Amino acid sequence: MIKKKTISIILLTLFIINILTNMVYAKSIDVDAKAAIVMDSKSKIVLFEKNSEMIIPMASTTKIMTALVALKYGNLDKKVTISKNAVSIRGSKVGYKANENITMKELLYGLMFRSGNDAAIAIAEDVGGSVQGFAKIMNEYAISIGAINSHFETPHGLDSEGHYCTAYDLALITAKAKENKLFNEIVGCKDADGNAMGFSRSYHNINKILNEIPKANGVKTGFTGKAGKCLVTSVDINGHDVIFVVLNCTPRWKETIKLYKYVSENFSYKKLYSKNQTVDEVVVSKKKLRLVTDKDIVLPFENNKQYKVKMSLPKEIQKPVREHEILGKLELFNENKLIYDVPLEAKNKVDNKKWFFLK
Repeated sequence: MIKKKTISIILLTLFIINILTNMVYAKSIDVDAKAAIVMDSKSKIVLFEKNSEMIIPMASTTKIMTALVALKYGNLDKKVTISKNAVSIRGSKVGYKANENITMKELLYGLMFRSGNDAAIAIAEDVGGSVQGFAKIMNEYAISIGAINSHFETPHGLDSEGHYCTAYDLALITAKAKENKLFNEIVGCKDADGNAMGFSRSYHNINKILNEIPKANGVKTGFTGKAGKCLVTSVDINGHDVIFVVLNCTPRWKETIKLYKYVSENFSYKKLYSKNQTVDEVVVSKKKLRLVTDKDIVLPFENNKQYKVKMSLPKEIQKPVREHEILGKLELFNENKLIYDVPLEAKNKVDNKKWFFLK
């Protein structure tokens, strides 16, 4: 008689470890902003928030999404002809002239360094065919990365009734943008020499947070009448980028520095597991099956806090088990709230060999 074996395993393995919650307040801190958030760029764990889900205008911090879309869909070497529409836009501008030919790469510097609304229009018209076409791409891309409470009508962020975001979404968008090497090079740089870079002109970054916080490496300022003063900042803290967002915040430099000090004093990064390190082990057909993660798990910890780690595994699995097959996930909880998870995959395989039992 031939029997096909089914492997039963424990649903949850639980142990306690010191780990940061998704929304944690180490000490009371008052931030003079309508909305604010601090987020670890890689894990997306939130270290601080104030009204982070409030729908609110975000002024020129919009241009982070504009740059992200341009980097994904634009041709950096293409020369873009500046239109009369771009030249005539109000607000902050680089000062491009109609019919000037500027590379997409240079336009990104004009966009992020000078907060150029003319650069934003030129990028939108080239990549999206029109401002409206580009906004459609922005909205589709925002949804695809989880920024579901944002809506874009323009690439520059001038006040518009249907143009808004949340601090949380803006942090997500920034984290996604920071996955791009050129984006990081642009927003972390203070000056761009036109001659050295083959640009039509030189650029100076107006974001003074780069001089205010050690190891600040971006990102973008913003201001309009409705949005007030806004600032998105990224800081390298012990080798990990942390994103700070303050919206409608008159003392934006001061409050960002306050949040930076708060995080530096109350959080530290620790490694839970290394890539391919055995996280859990189950027995399948009398063979040990190692479960691993495909990346290092390094997270921000709130000092002196305990959290639960669970291995969430299926009740039953069928052979064969392929190498790298996803089999459950590692989950991190605080007060029964899931705050982080990562897939667990099989390090080794279990084949589909049939087992014979003689009666």
